[in-house]
Amino acid sequence: MRRRSALPLAAAALAVPLALLPAASASAAPADKPQVLSSWTQTSASSYNAWNTARQNQGSWAAYGFDWSTDYCSSSPDNPFGFPFRTACARHDFGYRNYKAAGTFSANKSRIDSAFYEDLKRVCARYSGATGTACNSTAWAYYHAVDIFGLAPANSA
Repeated sequence: MRRRSALPLAAAALAVPLALLPAASASAAPADKPQVLSSWTQTSASSYNAWNTARQNQGSWAAYGFDWSTDYCSSSPDNPFGFPFRTACARHDFGYRNYKAAGTFSANKSRIDSAFYEDLKRVCARYSGATGTACNSTAWAYYHAVDIFGLAPANSA
């Protein structure tokens, strides 16, 4: 009779230390999430291209828990005067939303805004003459708007 009660007690005794160990969260992001986020929010065209490739294949990055939501250019036109700024605005939203979620927005805001401006200037590089000048002036206005007013929390779309 002692043997029957010893087995469940032994199993319970072994289970207690396991229950006290911190459980690995099924939704825990990979340890390199900050590095990936940083690599996708730099001012270079290669950073933009890497982010855009990932954006088109978000399922591959699901474990990272990135917020891909966007309202594009918020209350400003996404394609002002026919200039396609929509994707640049989406990357800007990505930076704002994910750095705010990480609690490191203030330390990264200036770079995210600069990356936005570089993205807009790359759009404008497709144009020349008066059209190019108009595009660059519009890009400057969009950049200045986020530089000055881009402190409000980004809401999910």
